[in-house]
Amino acid sequence: MSGFFYFYNMINTSFLEKIAATILHDYSSRLFEITIILPNKRAKVFLIEALRKQIDQTILSPNIVSIEDFVQEVASVRSIDPIELLFEFYEVYLSITEKQHQQSFELFANWAKTLLQDFNEIDRYLLEPSHVLSYLKDIEDIKRWGIEVENKTKLLENYIDFWKLLPRYYEAFYTHLVNKGFGYQGLIYREAVNNLNHFSNTITNKTYVFAGFNALNAAEEKIVQHLLALDQAKIFWDIDQTFLNDPYHDAGLFVRRFKESWKHYKSNPFEWIVDDFSQSKNIQVIGTPKTIGQAKLSGSIIENIIKDNTNCSLDKVAIVLGEENLLMPILYSLPYSVGALNITMGYSGKNNPSQILIAKLFKMHTNAISRNSTNYVFYYKDVLDILTHPLIEPHAKTSQLVKVIKENNYTFITYSKLNELNLNSSDLFDLLFQKWENGSLAVLESISALLLLIKENFNNENEEEKIAKTFVFSIFKVINKLINYYSQHNHIDNIQTLYAIYKQVIDIAEVSFEGEPLNGLQIMGVLESRVLDFDTVIVTSMNEGKFPAGKSQNSFIPYDVKKELGLPTFKEKDAIYTYHFYHLLQRTKNIYLIYNTENDGLDPGERSRFITQLEVEKQPKHNLTFDIYNPVLPATAYKPVVIPKSDAVMERLKEIAETGFSPSALTSYIRNPIDFYFQKILRIREVEEVEENIALNTLGTIIHETLKTLYDPLIDKFVSEEDVFNCFKLLDDEVLRQFKLVYKEGEIKKGRNLLAFEVAKRNVFNFLKMELDAIKNGDAIKIIALEKTFQRELNHPKLPFPVLIKGNVDRIELRNGKIRIIDYKTGKVEKANVILKSWNGLTQELKNDKIIQVLAYAFMFEKEAGDIPMEVGIISFKNLKSGFLSFGFKEDKELNSTVTKEILNDYLDEVVLLLNEIFNANIPFEEKIN
Repeated sequence: MSGFFYFYNMINTSFLEKIAATILHDYSSRLFEITIILPNKRAKVFLIEALRKQIDQTILSPNIVSIEDFVQEVASVRSIDPIELLFEFYEVYLSITEKQHQQSFELFANWAKTLLQDFNEIDRYLLEPSHVLSYLKDIEDIKRWGIEVENKTKLLENYIDFWKLLPRYYEAFYTHLVNKGFGYQGLIYREAVNNLNHFSNTITNKTYVFAGFNALNAAEEKIVQHLLALDQAKIFWDIDQTFLNDPYHDAGLFVRRFKESWKHYKSNPFEWIVDDFSQSKNIQVIGTPKTIGQAKLSGSIIENIIKDNTNCSLDKVAIVLGEENLLMPILYSLPYSVGALNITMGYSGKNNPSQILIAKLFKMHTNAISRNSTNYVFYYKDVLDILTHPLIEPHAKTSQLVKVIKENNYTFITYSKLNELNLNSSDLFDLLFQKWENGSLAVLESISALLLLIKENFNNENEEEKIAKTFVFSIFKVINKLINYYSQHNHIDNIQTLYAIYKQVIDIAEVSFEGEPLNGLQIMGVLESRVLDFDTVIVTSMNEGKFPAGKSQNSFIPYDVKKELGLPTFKEKDAIYTYHFYHLLQRTKNIYLIYNTENDGLDPGERSRFITQLEVEKQPKHNLTFDIYNPVLPATAYKPVVIPKSDAVMERLKEIAETGFSPSALTSYIRNPIDFYFQKILRIREVEEVEENIALNTLGTIIHETLKTLYDPLIDKFVSEEDVFNCFKLLDDEVLRQFKLVYKEGEIKKGRNLLAFEVAKRNVFNFLKMELDAIKNGDAIKIIALEKTFQRELNHPKLPFPVLIKGNVDRIELRNGKIRIIDYKTGKVEKANVILKSWNGLTQELKNDKIIQVLAYAFMFEKEAGDIPMEVGIISFKNLKSGFLSFGFKEDKELNSTVTKEILNDYLDEVVLLLNEIFNANIPFEEKIN
């Protein structure tokens, strides 16, 4: 055969090279009549390359298509994307369901996505829909058999009615799609089977070659067998004898079934059975902690491959990701020397950085709309989230605006004020903050224009920008599909509903990467590796529950029903994963299997059963090694930060002494001098984060402010039982008001925040109850001050200069002729925390922080107290049963709770020692590691 290099029996030949050689040998004179059908589109490029390498002249390539494209051709029905499918189903749902029972789109989408998957499976396996769906209704009926008719609630009746409607939903939806000429995968497969005879009559001169398949659904089986029986097709399997001949090996589960049951193989040879898996292989199983550890290890392996083979091309090297969320860490972990790179995998829209920007944009505008009906008011955190997003910050030139917002402490910013503050107006800025007041379609068009502007900022100079552009484009497509839908169906015109719909559709929108498949390192998902062969493969996430996936069943059809009807269960899905895994290893020489060793939440850190199987069924020629990879630790231990006190630092300390040392500043120094340096000297505040769940300090603020508001009218009055009863009446409303003031835009009606809300109410209620019991027992309580700031200058001969002690006191009262200064604590405090046995070393131990704090209040209030005896202490809301925990000095066996002049003098001597250490220029700020 002139012009062709035929090497059918070459050792180490890839499957696609063998297919190419067979096609060129058997059909050289009529390649234009041949159609090769592969499991996915990606393999087409590699097959064309295999054909090119085996010829030395120009030829017409045979037609090469994926199985899905071929089935669409047979059915004459085009495929519809999942987002459009959901909208079409909603239209059918509204037409069938009674108006009073119709759900909003966001509620509908929650169950519709699962139901559509079941419709798809029913059709792909050619089952009778009415039989399967009525089966589900009967199961629900049986579950509630014991409930008498008169005891059935309206909710239960509606639930049963839903299952009764399923056959109608299916039938109406199927008809609706067929009439429009498009459909989901299962519908196309069913229509293809229905159209088989007509199709086969029109292709008398064509031959179809099916190559590289493993699991076929019932529709695919019927189509293939039909064409084989008419001698219009050939099929070539890629199955190793190790798996095929072992009746228990899942990698050969499907092919064994087909070999035994297909009529075609009664009189025709089974092609091809190979013996590649048992050949020599180097398999390294490596455990490493966490996701990032797997990414770093993969990068190191690639780096070593490049170092060991200076002239080595990475074209035959693949990284196969068991989890898609490893993609970004992998990309950042690859060495610069990688050069060409090709990503072929689906990446969830939820993890898309562009999607995160759009989600923040929706949050900002919906908060603005719901916050004030008369003015468009943005919350500053929402604004900063947008302005500091990496897709916006480099291009909107708003750094000055961010600075102004932070410096001037703008909490809420009107639309007009924001435009006034922005000195660098741009189209990008205008699109971000223009009012959303012209309906959903206008909002979507605005977002579409915004994404186009962002896209123009990329220059495609590096891989990172190309990937970022891909992310932007994927969201742009979703937004344009929503525009198309809203243009046709404008009955849903509410911004909040639009956001709910957006969140639903983004879940089923995947990012598709484009690259040069034949050049460079290949990064792919498990399904994308079908039919392909590599010399070196790195497989990540080789953990049980990840590879293979767990036994999750996102379906309304129970396991036993699937088993009876012949639908695939997790057993079949496991077998598909098993085939993909072993096919990856089949012709590969060097294999790296990486798994996470850490126990993370629901992930037990257990290595995959596939690894155990490789170990138990080890082939003689396989070199199988196991290792644990840990990050490299530095040779020397971490050295604490030491910062000497410069002249500027000493000046700042004098400034603090003049403006006021708070008790918390003193305890901050005791806890860690370096924290004191950052917070007080450099004035670096912690970055304020949006709280998804109410933090402990936020909860404390709410309790403090609630008690202050309830007791404010009682200042300078003796508290009566009636006063406390009145506080009980106002309690619920006041806690709710404080939550809204402190937690602003946060959701407090569900989840952990609702629990925190109830905890706050319960804490204040218990405090009021304790107060009421005290009054009933005869306590005379007069409120002197609430949440008030006090200050007093400390002059001491041992201090280099006077120091102002300044702080905010939660409550001061006169109780039974004694001044009581109270500090509220949201956390748990025990009596032992406020008892002191010796003054020596008071300021050296962090455990004394509460004593240092409450005695500072006593010092500040001493002059106002005059001759009235004074006690100080803590009320702990997690230990209310212990009541007021007063400071006490325990000398010998006697406990003194009254703050006397002697106690204050001894306390001040210790505080002066601490202050002198702070003011000593020769003692640097040294970090405490523990």
